[in-house]
Amino acid sequence: MATEKIENPNEYGADQIQILEGLEAVRKRPGMYIGSTSARGLHHLVYEIVDNAVDEALAGYCKNIEVTINPDNSITVEDDGRGIPVGMNHKAGKSALEVVYTVLHAGGKFGGGGYKVSGGLHGVGASVVNALSTKLCVEVYKEGQVYFQSYHIGKPDEPVKVIGTCDSEKHGTKVTFHPDPEIFEETVYDYDTLKQRLRETAFLTKGLRIVLTDTREESHHCHEFHYAGGIKEFVTYLNRSKEALYPDVIYCEGTRDGVYVEVAMQHNDSYNDATYSFVNNIITPEGGTHLAGFRNALTKTFNTYARANKILKDSEPALTGDDIREGLTAIISIKIEEPQFEGQTKQKLGNSEARGAVDSVVSEQLTYFLEQNPAVAKSICEKSLLAQRAREAARKARDLTRRKTALEGTSLPGKLADCSDKDPKNCEIFIVEGDSAGGSAKTARSRATQAILPLRGKILNVEKARLDKIYGNAEIKAMITAFGTGIHEDFDISKLRYDKIIIMTDADVDGAHIATLMLTFLYRFMPELIKQGHVYLATPPLYKIEKNKNIWYAYDDAELNNILIEIGRDGNNKIQRYKGLGEMDAEQLWETTMDPEKRILKRVMIDEENSSEIDVTFTTLMGDKVEPRREFIEENAKYVQNLDI
Repeated sequence: MATEKIENPNEYGADQIQILEGLEAVRKRPGMYIGSTSARGLHHLVYEIVDNAVDEALAGYCKNIEVTINPDNSITVEDDGRGIPVGMNHKAGKSALEVVYTVLHAGGKFGGGGYKVSGGLHGVGASVVNALSTKLCVEVYKEGQVYFQSYHIGKPDEPVKVIGTCDSEKHGTKVTFHPDPEIFEETVYDYDTLKQRLRETAFLTKGLRIVLTDTREESHHCHEFHYAGGIKEFVTYLNRSKEALYPDVIYCEGTRDGVYVEVAMQHNDSYNDATYSFVNNIITPEGGTHLAGFRNALTKTFNTYARANKILKDSEPALTGDDIREGLTAIISIKIEEPQFEGQTKQKLGNSEARGAVDSVVSEQLTYFLEQNPAVAKSICEKSLLAQRAREAARKARDLTRRKTALEGTSLPGKLADCSDKDPKNCEIFIVEGDSAGGSAKTARSRATQAILPLRGKILNVEKARLDKIYGNAEIKAMITAFGTGIHEDFDISKLRYDKIIIMTDADVDGAHIATLMLTFLYRFMPELIKQGHVYLATPPLYKIEKNKNIWYAYDDAELNNILIEIGRDGNNKIQRYKGLGEMDAEQLWETTMDPEKRILKRVMIDEENSSEIDVTFTTLMGDKVEPRREFIEENAKYVQNLDI
């Protein structure tokens, strides 16, 4: 009897090894190349093409970049650089233009004199954008000719051809692409997201002009970014919601060991350190050797000056880096020919020569500045001394808390209703506004996995307070103790007691303010909790609808409208607009806001590519200056929903 061969789906042999040709790998695993297929990845496509144009600017050939969101939500990026080479690449046997847009790891960034410095190290930008677009068209302007090639899903429609002539002085590249809706979760570009990134790019490239235009019917916008002062103007922009300690931005510039160093800094009256580091215009959120060089130079130079000028006595301890950086806004930007990043995401720089170069340039020029500006030097040193004293007072308060804890045998605040499960992965804590809502939440919760910490009133605005005052605030101390991680230099995420930290406040203006105060505290003192996805906002319903003893809940006006359409609009409908959590009994609070099976949670995320803009927003909303806050409110008032008057 003949037997039929059954293919084993789990077989792993030579034929199971797949070879992905051309750009197939990009479409198979897009997250490897652009981070994600969410809105962040969608916007990353624009950054890849813009960064290619910026590389032309860094090489000294491009002065203008125009980015346009077209009516069909495609993107056009045009620059006046040299234009991508269109001649034959003999190794590939095709036009260099086609090679750039269809071959991974191909470009002028691997030696050979194309670019000395470049943000796009891996040569994947243009080809990745092409692979993830349904259609992409490139025009190159060179020597009076207009060259053209179009592609569909990464494959060229025909060879590069000349489609016309142009002014002999015109040069550059124009790219239009349509993101593939089968790849991306959404394909609608956000104007503000692009605006923030392009503004930052213009700050980092002194003299470069970038124009962003939105031509979509529902939103016509246009912004031009051009900063002759470069990163000095960047610091001024970041400090605009703060009171500067001295009028002029300190600027250091120089080249050491082939590394071009630019540093701009200015202290302000806040208590936070806002330092951002860049390599070839790419932000390095985790810093690296260039940031270490800057911090070493800053600490060493200020201590030397303070000792020499008797501001700091010989008997007094040295100022720490944290003391000197209190209220500092700084930009460190270096250009280096062969940057070594840790990983494709370029989070951290590893070049050892960068540390020495930044240290040398900043030490030398900062010493000179302090000697030439004794009044400014004295004001910075005095602010640092105040920070030192506050830090010492905070340490004593912290130590006292630890000793008290050891004696009492428990570290948890009395008003915390803890959960019984001790595995942090299973546990979550609700930070609840007010004792009334806290009482309902304690009754409603699942005692095994849900802890409740009620807070009385509005917590301290940490944007306006030093560390000693923060440690003295009862509500903040309760949160620090409950979470278990500590803050600042004591922070240790491995000690986190809850996988989810859920902020649950009333759905009104006061509730939004309390949530903002708590997010400010977490962002300033425990940012890793947000970065690693542990912080959430609860979403209580806005409306309760009753009809014929049936109950529905609506979380926004659109859902309310849909419910009313479904059940009919008549006099039997009873609609209640919730203003506070206390208006719900424990059962309602559980089924609408706390039940893991039914609730809506919003995870709080940090976009590290726009971290400087996040800092500006927190300072604008929570700082002392009224004018920037008024401007922010006027600009964003049109987006407000459910405002209680």
